[in-house]
Amino acid sequence: MPFQILLNLMIALVWMALNGNWSASGFIVGYVLGIGVLYVVRKFRPEPFYMTKVWAVLKLVILLLRELLVSSFEVMGHILRPKLDMHPGIFEYRTELSSDWEVTILSCLICLTPGTLTLEVSDDNRTLYIHALDISDVGEMSDKIRATFEKAIMEVTRS
Repeated sequence: MPFQILLNLMIALVWMALNGNWSASGFIVGYVLGIGVLYVVRKFRPEPFYMTKVWAVLKLVILLLRELLVSSFEVMGHILRPKLDMHPGIFEYRTELSSDWEVTILSCLICLTPGTLTLEVSDDNRTLYIHALDISDVGEMSDKIRATFEKAIMEVTRS
C-alpha cells in the first residue's frame, strides 16, 4: 500500500510537470488520474488496491460521526425527560476481533459514543465489559455493536 501511495504521488507530480500547472488543482487532477491508472493496473500487482482501505477508513469515520450524533440526541432525550426512565447496566460483549489494535479501536469507539463506556477488556482480548446508560435489550445492543463498529473495523484492518 505505501508503494501505491508513493506511485500515485509521483504520477500527480509528473502530470503537473507535463502540464506546467503547479497549482493545487493541477495536483488534484494528477492525483485522480493516478488513482485511475493504478485502478487499471491493479490486476498486475500482488497487493490489493489501496483506495479500498481508504474507503473503508472513510466509512468508519462516517459511522463514528453518525453514532456520535444519534447517541448524543438519545442522551439529551434522557436528560430532558421529566421522568427518568433509564435502565443502566453492565454487560459482557464477546468480540470476534483478535489483535490488540482492533480491540483497542473498538474500545475507544465505544467510549467515544455518549452513553457507553468500556470498563474492562479480558486478558484474551475476546471479552469487553461495557457500561451502558440505557440497556433495554443486551442482545440487541451487542448485535448493533457487532454490525456497526466491529464490521467496519474488520474492513479496515483485514484484507
